[in-house]
Amino acid sequence: MSVTSRRLATAAAAFAFIAAASSSALAQKKYDIGATDTETKIGGIMPYSGPASAYGVIGKTQPAYFDAVNAEGGINGRKIVFLSYDDGYSPPKAVEQARKLVESDEVLFIFNPLGTPSNSAIQKYMNAKKVPQLFVATGATKWNDPKDFPWTMGWQPNYQSEGRVYAKYLMKEKPAGKIGILYQNDDFGKDMLKGLKDGLGAKAASMIIAEEPYEVTSPTVDTQIVTLKSKGADVFISFTTPKFGAQSIKKVAELGWKPLFILNNVASSTGSVIKPAGFDNAQGVISATYGKDPSDPQWKDDPGVKHFDAFLAKYFPEGNRTDSSVAYGYSSAQTLVHVLKACGDNLTRENIMKQAASIKDLQLEMGLPGIKLNTSATDFAPIEQLQMMRFKGERWEMFGPIISGEVTG
Repeated sequence: MSVTSRRLATAAAAFAFIAAASSSALAQKKYDIGATDTETKIGGIMPYSGPASAYGVIGKTQPAYFDAVNAEGGINGRKIVFLSYDDGYSPPKAVEQARKLVESDEVLFIFNPLGTPSNSAIQKYMNAKKVPQLFVATGATKWNDPKDFPWTMGWQPNYQSEGRVYAKYLMKEKPAGKIGILYQNDDFGKDMLKGLKDGLGAKAASMIIAEEPYEVTSPTVDTQIVTLKSKGADVFISFTTPKFGAQSIKKVAELGWKPLFILNNVASSTGSVIKPAGFDNAQGVISATYGKDPSDPQWKDDPGVKHFDAFLAKYFPEGNRTDSSVAYGYSSAQTLVHVLKACGDNLTRENIMKQAASIKDLQLEMGLPGIKLNTSATDFAPIEQLQMMRFKGERWEMFGPIISGEVTG
């Protein structure tokens, strides 16, 4: 081979190598609308106003967490841009905000939108658009339906599981109890109610003596509580959002009623529910949890809680560490960051869902030891374990084993 031929062959080989490397680099980077080399744009929908505004702090904690991530260079070199809008816990407003985020703002996906009614209202739209409705902030059981709604995924333990956990507790501790139930008259309240009844099984008919629904637009639930007491209930179960959870605690105490009192997890925040209702009024109340309470002395030397406190001090000083919604925002954002890291340079909507459905034994900093997140292509319920807790003094005390509340069939 002549020198010229060798040079041409070498040049051709070099060109082929460069072309292959370039196409490989191009192949590795795949984006949908909302993702670029420098940023990942995501949306959020929260009740910053209205009857469930106590949850709004979740949507204030998350951008603070993303600020902390961005300060460290972002994820795979991309900054997180988070656009979060208020829906006032109103389903029609949620639809309006979802359309704005997807069609005008062109976000890659919507993260942790809050509330069963709002998420129910946008679920079909998000799935028709094939835009992830990721880690929704509601425990409705229907978010775990990858077959019919492959673009919607839950995050927290589902309400039916939680209802079953309370049923197990009552069957053991008060099998002859006369149960009076206060519940929110929507998908959220009905899901909790179904879990409790399924857990009680054949005994539900004899044990449940009264059910009192309330509307989320109601000013108070005083009348319902008076009615439940008058019917002779010695077990009071409050399946409510924070505002009405606090009202329940106050009214039960005001009436001098002393039932076995069960309060659902999403209304159990020490900072936004128990403290406003009065610590004295909440003594002995039972609930269930999956996260650490930073006000509990047992966690004072815990590395995860220390990291959480350092984050609050630097990025969210106005955050109340005793409000479980702050820890919720922190943990849900941490879960999302785990997924985005796993996506690498393939930031397509399809890959977002693929990686979200591939979580294996993820232990969150603020999660209880032993409670790990797991998902698969057929399991869109990341957290399926709970631990019982009882309010004593100025904090919750956990008791009993970690319980799997997985709903099957």
